[in-house]
Amino acid sequence: MAKPQINPSILSADFARLAEETAKVSNADWLHVDVMDNHFVPNLTLGLPVVEAIMKASDTPVDAHLMIEDADRWAPAYAEAGAGSVTFHVEAAAAPVRLARTIRAAGARAAMALKPATPIEPYEDLLPELDMILVMTVEPGFGGQKFLDIMLPKIRRTRELIGKHGLDLWLQVDGGVSAETIERCADAGADVFVAGSAVYDGRDPGAAVDKLRALADQATGQAAWACGH
Repeated sequence: MAKPQINPSILSADFARLAEETAKVSNADWLHVDVMDNHFVPNLTLGLPVVEAIMKASDTPVDAHLMIEDADRWAPAYAEAGAGSVTFHVEAAAAPVRLARTIRAAGARAAMALKPATPIEPYEDLLPELDMILVMTVEPGFGGQKFLDIMLPKIRRTRELIGKHGLDLWLQVDGGVSAETIERCADAGADVFVAGSAVYDGRDPGAAVDKLRALADQATGQAAWACGH
């Protein structure tokens, strides 16, 4: 079983000092970069040039979360640019299997995200084509939102499907993840955690990463899904 991973979201960082902000979380497993186009979600953040600049400024691999329309067209470029993981939203993909294979062929991990209202069950057969599934625990578009507890059963069902097929598939959660919520997510089956304000709103982002990882590690060690019960 893989150790829990903490992916700080730079959406909550100081965009004017991104190189410094990424250096503060050099102990993170990945840098989570939210790309929003003001169409798929009602917010506009950054695009491929800034992601490329972040990759030059940091040795931590980039986890690119694309909240954009026409993912089939745009997502492969992020993999080709060197992002270690590229997440597309299934709601924005016309051909998710082909897209996942294209991302993998470009050298990145292929991940698929689900909005809160999108069920996992219709996509069970797609899971072997993926390296990670992202269950959004807020409505995508803005940082700092409150965690949606009603997503915990969906996380559990997703973990059960992963186990059912014996897949080595990471299960990521994104939205409202903090010291108060990360243990519930880990207990439900998540093993990759995106945290924005919980990391960057404090004085020591690196220490916040360590704290979140310790909480997730402890909860995972006690979770039924991880113990094989």
